[in-house]
Amino acid sequence: MAEVHNSGILLESGTNEIEIMEFTIDNNLYGINVAKVREIIMPTKVKPMPHAHPAVEGIIKPRDIVITVVDLPTYLGAESQKGEKDLFIITNFNKMYIAFRVHTVVGINRISWTDIHKPDKTVSGGSEGVATGIAQCGKDLVTILDFERIVAEIAPETTIQMDEIDQMGPRSRSDEPIWIAEDSILLSKMIEDCLHKAGYVNLRMFPNGRELWEALNELPQDRTLFEQVALIITDIEMPQMDGHRLTKLVKSSPRFQPVPLIIFSSLISEEMRIKGRQLGADEQMSKPEIGHLVDVMDHLLNGAKAV
Repeated sequence: MAEVHNSGILLESGTNEIEIMEFTIDNNLYGINVAKVREIIMPTKVKPMPHAHPAVEGIIKPRDIVITVVDLPTYLGAESQKGEKDLFIITNFNKMYIAFRVHTVVGINRISWTDIHKPDKTVSGGSEGVATGIAQCGKDLVTILDFERIVAEIAPETTIQMDEIDQMGPRSRSDEPIWIAEDSILLSKMIEDCLHKAGYVNLRMFPNGRELWEALNELPQDRTLFEQVALIITDIEMPQMDGHRLTKLVKSSPRFQPVPLIIFSSLISEEMRIKGRQLGADEQMSKPEIGHLVDVMDHLLNGAKAV
């Protein structure tokens, strides 16, 4: 059993770097953000669960925590069978522990987000593709999987829910411009739909922090800033520029610093909260808490109006 310690990862916040854990399935290289990984264990006996998704093996209970086991080779359509040398990568994101079966774990590489590129639709599988990026790790190309999308497909009830917005009751329309950086196509659409339902209809979506930052710098200075962007929402994990780097750039800019900025990410933990606060984020919250996100948006925008 090997525990992955994240305390030393990215000692300086906002450097636009990521540590990728590389693993294989049928000799193909895949990657996961080390910040999502808690430990690697040898496979143990799995209790099957009736009527589960075909890729769900069942559950295990190490250290008194019930963890769902996802057979990643099955999910990805691999032809090989379960092997004695397989490993379980235990992850924690969206406030959930999930174990993913893989064939081998190769190692960890630290790279810049600029070395991760969005795959085209022929590689990612179209608009609902499971590849969120292609990373250049040394001489190897590594496919970064969209683990949030995988979990959303396997267990839709664990991801962003429109019901949370419905429970808020009737809401007034807001035309204030909201800019959102989110690389997952599936989650981007979910967030956009929920915020529209909540009355926020003037949304501008960006696939990564770099494109949002470039658009900020292209804003004309002869118009009031808040008329052009009233609030920014950003994920953390994104190709080209991550949310922490974007936050650092926005909050260190005299021009853009007044714009409220929310980090909305599956990676929010106490360590990540500390990093976000150091970088100047106004609020931070974990996916899939979309109702909480709307409440915080209401609060920040009302506060900005009062200033």
